[in-house]
Amino acid sequence: MPAAIESWLSRCGQDAVLARCSQGLDVVVEIAALPAGAWRQVFGNGKGGTIRIAADPDNWKRLLGQATPLPGWQSFGAIIRLNPDFQVTGDALDIAQSLAALERMIELARPAAPPLPAPVVERDPSQVSGHMRRLVHRDGTAHHLGWQQAGEGSPLLMLHTAGADSRQFAHQLSDIELASRWRMLAFDMPGHGRSGPPPGWQDGEAYRLSLEGYRDWCVAFIEQVVGEPVVVTGCSMGAAMALVLAAHRPDLIKAVIALEAPWRAPGRRSPLLADARINAQLHNPSYVRGLLGPRSPAQYRDEACWIYSQAGFGIYAGDLAFYSDEFDGAAIAADLAALPHMPIHLLTGEYDYSASPDNTRQLADAIGHATFVPMPGLGHFPMIEHPDYFRGYFTQALDDVRRRLPQ
Repeated sequence: MPAAIESWLSRCGQDAVLARCSQGLDVVVEIAALPAGAWRQVFGNGKGGTIRIAADPDNWKRLLGQATPLPGWQSFGAIIRLNPDFQVTGDALDIAQSLAALERMIELARPAAPPLPAPVVERDPSQVSGHMRRLVHRDGTAHHLGWQQAGEGSPLLMLHTAGADSRQFAHQLSDIELASRWRMLAFDMPGHGRSGPPPGWQDGEAYRLSLEGYRDWCVAFIEQVVGEPVVVTGCSMGAAMALVLAAHRPDLIKAVIALEAPWRAPGRRSPLLADARINAQLHNPSYVRGLLGPRSPAQYRDEACWIYSQAGFGIYAGDLAFYSDEFDGAAIAADLAALPHMPIHLLTGEYDYSASPDNTRQLADAIGHATFVPMPGLGHFPMIEHPDYFRGYFTQALDDVRRRLPQ
């Protein structure tokens, strides 16, 4: 065991990614495998705080030996939330400032494994077009919203996650076969992506997304841009809103494909997501990186996190006011249960600890007629973290919707 830990920490010391994301840190990460011993990974001068990760030797051996880790073992975020075999201690600010380095250390701990195999998908990014339009919200607020669009056929509306934007659906929008069957539209909420800062931003008002505000921007987009009822798919916050739209405005929604839909997700909101002492460009992508499938291709994992490094300060935290504080799966399920003819598909990744498979299964059971499909190997952002592997699950749901709806 000592040799395995020393080899791991040697890899950490030589890793260029870890060196880049730990610039400016002055902390010590102590790896305790008692009673075998303790090791120190020093960042900077090592005169700052100490972050201690402790477990018995058998659990360290298990962590260091899993090429395909079990859920709860795949990332630092998973370990501190789900894994009672490890104890993490240290100042919360030190941990937040070091989060990118800590996540990278855990990635380097496990043996290298190839990405999950998947058929090659034919894509053409040039079929995707960008648009901008001034839309009017139900409260009278006007705002310029940007969106991406591709394909022809029945409209498929795509809703991005908290703190991100429509680039998360780039691989589906450029999918040639999907574009032959669906008119796909993915828009950026105010303050996200190509859409300008949220209304009130210039007045210094703190951004806080509400259920009603979010719902009514989606309604404005459907009515003023799409012009007809849609099949709606969304991920995480977008999945929650897809279900809200179906419950509150079934006249505008033909079917729902909800990715990573929560029952409730109270643990996602943190004041450290918008703290001037913390580099949000490093912290927030790392906060979501722990939710990714460990055998998703590195390029896609990096792409998923890159979007979070470009978000406006406070936007991610403000979105979670809806997702983490306000959304209630029990209330929405009761409304959706009264719509037995509406197709509802719930798809959730195995490694998601924000909306876990058990969490989504509870939601499906409460709705009654919803189809629940767990996705082994995937995490919280399936459409971008491994789009080729995810595609089979997505097209299966889309094909079922097409069969069940009048053409």
